[in-house]
Amino acid sequence: MSLMTEIVGTVQGHRDGHGFVISDDGEINVYVPPQEMRSVMHRDRVKVRVLRFDRKGRPEGQVLEILERRKTPIIGRLLHEGGAWLVAPEDRRFGQDILIPAKGIANAEPGQVVSVELTEVPSLHAQPVGRVVEVLGGIDDPGMEIEIAVRKYEVPHQFNEDVLAQAAKLPEKLRPADRKNRIDLTDVPLVTIDGEDARDFDDAVYCEPVKVGRSKTPNGWRLLVAIADVSHYVKPGEPLDRDAYERATSVYFPRRVIPMLPEKLSNGLCSLNPDVDRLSMVCDMLVTAEGEVHAYQFFPAVICSHARLTYTEVAAILGNTRGPEAQRRGDLVPHLLHLHEVYRALLKSRATRGAVDFETTETQIVCDDNGRIAKIVPRVRTEAHRLIEEAMLAANVCSADFISKAKQPSLYRVHEGPTPEKRTLLKNYLKALGLGLSISDEPTPGEFQALAQASKDRPDAQQIHTMLLRSMQQAIYTPANSGHFGLAYEAYTHFTSPIRRYPDLLVHRVIKALLGSGRYILKLPPVESSVSRFKARPGKGGMMPAKALPKVPAKVAARIKLPPEEAAAWETAGIHCSANERRADEASRDVEAWLKCMFMRERLGEEYGGTVSTVTSFGLFVHLDGLYVEGLIHITELGGEYFRFDEARQELRGERSGVRYAVGARVRVQVSRVDLDSRKIDFRLVKDGEDQSSGAGGARRRGRGSDAPGRSGASAQDELADVQRLDRETKRAAKRVGGGENVKGQVGGKKGKARADRDAPASAGRGGSVAAGRVSVGGKTSRKR
Repeated sequence: MSLMTEIVGTVQGHRDGHGFVISDDGEINVYVPPQEMRSVMHRDRVKVRVLRFDRKGRPEGQVLEILERRKTPIIGRLLHEGGAWLVAPEDRRFGQDILIPAKGIANAEPGQVVSVELTEVPSLHAQPVGRVVEVLGGIDDPGMEIEIAVRKYEVPHQFNEDVLAQAAKLPEKLRPADRKNRIDLTDVPLVTIDGEDARDFDDAVYCEPVKVGRSKTPNGWRLLVAIADVSHYVKPGEPLDRDAYERATSVYFPRRVIPMLPEKLSNGLCSLNPDVDRLSMVCDMLVTAEGEVHAYQFFPAVICSHARLTYTEVAAILGNTRGPEAQRRGDLVPHLLHLHEVYRALLKSRATRGAVDFETTETQIVCDDNGRIAKIVPRVRTEAHRLIEEAMLAANVCSADFISKAKQPSLYRVHEGPTPEKRTLLKNYLKALGLGLSISDEPTPGEFQALAQASKDRPDAQQIHTMLLRSMQQAIYTPANSGHFGLAYEAYTHFTSPIRRYPDLLVHRVIKALLGSGRYILKLPPVESSVSRFKARPGKGGMMPAKALPKVPAKVAARIKLPPEEAAAWETAGIHCSANERRADEASRDVEAWLKCMFMRERLGEEYGGTVSTVTSFGLFVHLDGLYVEGLIHITELGGEYFRFDEARQELRGERSGVRYAVGARVRVQVSRVDLDSRKIDFRLVKDGEDQSSGAGGARRRGRGSDAPGRSGASAQDELADVQRLDRETKRAAKRVGGGENVKGQVGGKKGKARADRDAPASAGRGGSVAAGRVSVGGKTSRKR
């Protein structure tokens, strides 16, 4: 790329006024200064010309032409200021308030949340003008955060009339015609095992000991995984299919789910409810004592779930086969024990192939009757969770193997290893830690697992595992199979959740076509596709007709070996499903962040202990003990000196005092500010008082030998005393060196936070937003691989 190069892409605004143009192939980000952003809005499609490069070689450009204006309504709060009505967009990336004529407020009141349609686009000299098309209600109304999120992220949350009409015509129960050409497994005691709050049940399991090979005694297991046969009811080209493809996934919020399919299917016909006959696709596997799948077969069946079990209940039964839970389920206990046995065998296979298994803390938001957070609790991952996860993984691997051997196109779940940049960063981090372990230039999953095992007993294990996770790429759906790095599989796909994931529905269709000695030809439903926000150019009105399908990259085309139009259809489906999965994650995180801001707004001024979870050039993200909420200590709050960001060590270091704040450091903070609009929680570092847990000095010395807290034989009280002593010494040294000088902290040598945020589009990273690690909110999040 050179000066005067012209790039076509989509605008990504930034709350500080500047923006970026993301090229259609996703490879180039062109910085657009605030002045240029006045005439465009977030998610407009434009052509820019590269005018210059900054000192790091990043392109800066000028908007030449606006190719397409985003037509979807904008959500914001209606304000009345200085006699004028305006709407402040909920999504700060839009950058400008929208003027509303007095006759266009639609009886909305100041402070209410509204949806606005633009009537006049912005220009260099004028703000955008619009009119209110929907009044959502007051900002504090129960459930308002979800109403905002589904519109802000354009999540389809209402089914079209033709979809509901088609669903209404479906039968209430199985008909004789539905049972044709299916194996009757209604007498097999399959059971569903899910969370207490689950409403749809798309998988049931059963296991029994069998002889594998020529053995005369049972030496393995027969494992059945039965999955709801959604493809029997949702046919290509019909309204149900069009809507399911447009959504691509169900979206889970605290206390509410936006389903991919209407309730009659998701909670009725396609849900494996207990004691009713249901259609299913079955993966029937023979598993050896070493956990290897010796043989498998797929077939359509009719099943009847013999019980709806919960993870808690099954874990209790496995832990005590004579307890009250086991007494209630006496006839099922032997089968559950067999499931546990095959799970233990599958774990052996996991260890043999070197799959990565990090110990992370999942949390669950518990809401009160008004939809506000009552508490945030850790979600305990029991043997029952792991049992189901391993069974689902086995079925997914079999489906990928079945499809790949037949050389049939499909969507694989691909997870590639670290990029060269992330690999170098991880190497430097591990070297700075002094672990004595590193990764090779072509790392394997086994190397990551070895690092996880070697560090699991360290005080900073959670932080090391977090860095390992961050070094990996995001899993995507694609027709080009390149394996799953984290799970150490050569081929992996999603087969087990067609009620809530469209790629699983496609996999079912492909398998059915293969069982019928046919070939499944993918024809995409004519819907507005989120591909346009990533790699493909949309057609007129955002539609995705065949002529507008993206050109398949050469490396992808070489691997899938399909006619161009068919290859483009599969590639488009993969991009669309991956994009909508990310959209669902963003919407869920936005709601969780809103709820946490409301939760912490009542705790302003309170002090808490916490751990530094992330270090950036502009400050420290701190995870609070017990509350499972994260906030930011801005670098200007760290004291009167210059702090330098050490990327390799993931720490901020004071140049004058030598004080270090690294990932894993224990700090004590005060909740100083909560900004609901930007979903930010700010902390102030508490510097005085004996109650402060570990400071930067303690974190700096951890793991350095016999002097470090955590040495063999030391009690928890001794460790705490050592940490406090080191902290006091560090603070006294800082005071002696500092001499009372009051110099504000700076951001990586550049003045102002806006310049620090210039390094990348803020929406793609942490960007100062609140978070709390992985949050599970009413589904099977742990199975999302």
